[in-house]
Amino acid sequence: MNLRHIEIFHAVYVNGTVSGAARALNVSQPSVSKTLRHAESLLGFELFQRTNGRLVPTEDAHALFGDVAEIQDRVRALREAGRNLRAGAGMTLRISALPSLALSVLPTAVSRFLKSRPGVRFDLQTVHHDDLLGKLYERETDIAIANEVPRGAVLGQSWLGEGELVVLYREEDMPDAPPRLELSQLAGHPFITLATSGPIGRIFTDELERLGTEMNVVASARTFYIAAALVNAGVGLTVVDCFTAEACMAPGLSMRSLKPPLTFDIRAIHLLDRPPSALASEFLATLGDVIEGR
Repeated sequence: MNLRHIEIFHAVYVNGTVSGAARALNVSQPSVSKTLRHAESLLGFELFQRTNGRLVPTEDAHALFGDVAEIQDRVRALREAGRNLRAGAGMTLRISALPSLALSVLPTAVSRFLKSRPGVRFDLQTVHHDDLLGKLYERETDIAIANEVPRGAVLGQSWLGEGELVVLYREEDMPDAPPRLELSQLAGHPFITLATSGPIGRIFTDELERLGTEMNVVASARTFYIAAALVNAGVGLTVVDCFTAEACMAPGLSMRSLKPPLTFDIRAIHLLDRPPSALASEFLATLGDVIEGR
């Protein structure tokens, strides 16, 4: 007997008639009768006797019913589990992200996602680029959101969107700043550098070397949020990612894109043997929409 035979047998046994079983399963009566006859043919004995318009279970049917009922309960549990997975009920998404993303676009994406998936739980944490591999390999997180895959690592990845570097400054320091700024226009101002802040810091320093431009460095920050706080305190100006700049915007501060623009990719990274679930993939699509401003 296959699962369809078991389902039909169980419905007929419980309801006592073909018509009752058909209504319970939302199928036609001929379909129930045909499947029941096929099951009896496979077993080699009758499961029911026709008496006064009802189907009376045989002794063999009574013997089978206990096992069949247990299988039906497991099938129902499996279906319920599938529905819960689709709805995300009780599921936890464990996601780590660079601070510049975890404190900006990630909260927005979580808020938007929970409106359609209120049963999902999130376990979120910030992670620096150098710690990505450890978090994944030690199973502390399932997905890491970063700018690039750590070098030499064999990991799965998916592209989520693109960001750009921007100048963050006090308006009083550059009151007539054009819509886009060349790095050479920043050379005379006190500058807060993020040269040691990982892949994005390297993008910036590589561009400085390409242009042969030197900045008037007055402070070095390891995180973009420290750099932004220093700008707000009047220490100088800086170049950070657009997400940090938008999250740290305050009265008297402004941001400008660079000319030429310096862009970077944002990727979801995971272990090859732990690809994102359907629910996690759905969330990553939402995160990608937020990153791209949709």
